[in-house]
Amino acid sequence: MCSVLKKTLLLFGFISGFFFAQAQKGYEAGAWMGTAFYFGDLNNLYRLNEPGLAFGMIGRYNFNNRVCARIQGNFSRLRASDAKSDNLFDRRRNLRFFSNIFEIAPALEINFLPYNHGSKDHFFTPYLLGGFSVFRFSPMTKYDGKTVALRELGTEGQIVGQEYGTINGSLMVGGGVKLDINYRWSLNFDISYRHTYTDYLDDVSKTYPNYNELLTNRGPVAVQLSDRSIASTGVEKIGLPGFQRGDSREKDAFLTLGVNLVYYFGRLRCPTISLP
Repeated sequence: MCSVLKKTLLLFGFISGFFFAQAQKGYEAGAWMGTAFYFGDLNNLYRLNEPGLAFGMIGRYNFNNRVCARIQGNFSRLRASDAKSDNLFDRRRNLRFFSNIFEIAPALEINFLPYNHGSKDHFFTPYLLGGFSVFRFSPMTKYDGKTVALRELGTEGQIVGQEYGTINGSLMVGGGVKLDINYRWSLNFDISYRHTYTDYLDDVSKTYPNYNELLTNRGPVAVQLSDRSIASTGVEKIGLPGFQRGDSREKDAFLTLGVNLVYYFGRLRCPTISLP
């Protein structure tokens, strides 16, 4: 009982050390730029060879020098191509997509070290972040030199009007490093991973459809983009109705890496007055 009590008090003390740290309240705002990577049915080996542009705005409120809340408005371009996979099945399947992600992402940050803007001693800290995001996506691809939206084609045989939604959410975890330039300006380097609640970031999840029904309901372009697999001598295309096209057991994910330039709106400190 005493052991449990001691552990509880230690945990409480640890948490209190963050939330009742030396106060340095204040708002920050800035912009960031970096890159984004998609993980899912078209990149289940977690390749990092197809980066997309990512950028956004960030706002932050410091509760003290250890804990702060932040919110970001982000744009990320996600993309993947089976042709760039090391897996033979993926290369034969030959699907590809890209999607523009528009995201709102609130999170809580915990600094490992006391972090005070303008301090000569506490101008640097690693940090952890955790939160969630709400985002809009729309998978597309290139076909005959044109950009084609995939959702409207029902490439896995979705009933007209019952396609997957394009508004979704994710759990977000990550971390980074904060570095003061001066009292007002700082650089933040961070990485954040989103585990989403959709398996259709890439328009791929389940099985190949019945092509006669797809042709009737959606047209010939839908049939062509549902199965883009490569046929070879003596080997047919792999997109037989009911055969696996993706893996619906795993949801899609994406990752962003970025550099933030942030401005601190805290009060300017009065200069020290030396008395004779």
